[in-house]
Amino acid sequence: MSDSNKTDFTNPSIFILLGIPGLEAAHVWISIPFCAMYVIAILGNFIILFIVKTEPSLHQPMYYFLCMLAITDLVLSTSTLPKTLSIYWFNSREIDFSACLSQLYFIHCFLAMESGIFVAMAFDRYVAICHPLRHSTLLTNPVVAKIGLAVVFRGSILILPYPFLVRQWPYCRTNIIPHTHCEHIAVVKLACADTSVSSYYGLFVVFGVRGLDMIFIAVSYTQILRAIFSLPTKDARLKALGTCSSHLCAILAFYIPGLFSSLTHRYGHNVPLHFHVLIANVYILVPPMLNPIIYGVRTKQIRSRLLRLFTHKGT
Repeated sequence: MSDSNKTDFTNPSIFILLGIPGLEAAHVWISIPFCAMYVIAILGNFIILFIVKTEPSLHQPMYYFLCMLAITDLVLSTSTLPKTLSIYWFNSREIDFSACLSQLYFIHCFLAMESGIFVAMAFDRYVAICHPLRHSTLLTNPVVAKIGLAVVFRGSILILPYPFLVRQWPYCRTNIIPHTHCEHIAVVKLACADTSVSSYYGLFVVFGVRGLDMIFIAVSYTQILRAIFSLPTKDARLKALGTCSSHLCAILAFYIPGLFSSLTHRYGHNVPLHFHVLIANVYILVPPMLNPIIYGVRTKQIRSRLLRLFTHKGT
């Protein structure tokens, strides 16, 4: 390790990203599934956007929210994976201090937006299943647009303190980040000052924002399941349960690794560092890959439009 990484400084010009500590020898092999998931996420989300845009029958609230989710997933995965893959393939570990803060902001901002979109989608399903006659009057296009703007505004404002707080701390220990990207707490831990404000605010975002989102989603799906079990026929119940269970899997794939990552960074001192970094990458990689499959391929209207598209090309 060079001496320049150990010298005293208050504002480093660069940070050094280690990748996955302890697994450096396997970086090339780890990059293969990471790259595959990234390609699937990019293609899948662009296909969702293309199908919804070109199919007038899909211009409905559920698919507008799905497009918001696709855009969020594209930004989220693209803000981390190119740099992660450059570490694995080219040993390009340096990242400018300002670029690190920008990456930090985009990651957490779009994670907060994705959480908000899941709440909006749960509300849409709740109204569609529990109050179907009021769905078209409650969720009009202007209302959907206002919900989308509220989600963007909430995510942008809530995460804004992250980079401002990180920028003000002095960094006199090291500029080496044992991670694949500039994760908030991973950067804060490098500061040689009392960073409790950043830690407490991070916990507020985790529990006060995402925690409330999870409660709202849980309440919505509880009401949805009650409505499903009151359906008159078994086939209708099974069909509705199949749709809801796949949606719940996508939601759990987003929230569980995220909560685990946030809590182990603060309190999981016995958790191996490489395991924590892998979970943090799963948190950012897997949902953007799964969401187009779960919400797209398993949605009859999108699936049939996709089949018609490929059949038309084939002929």
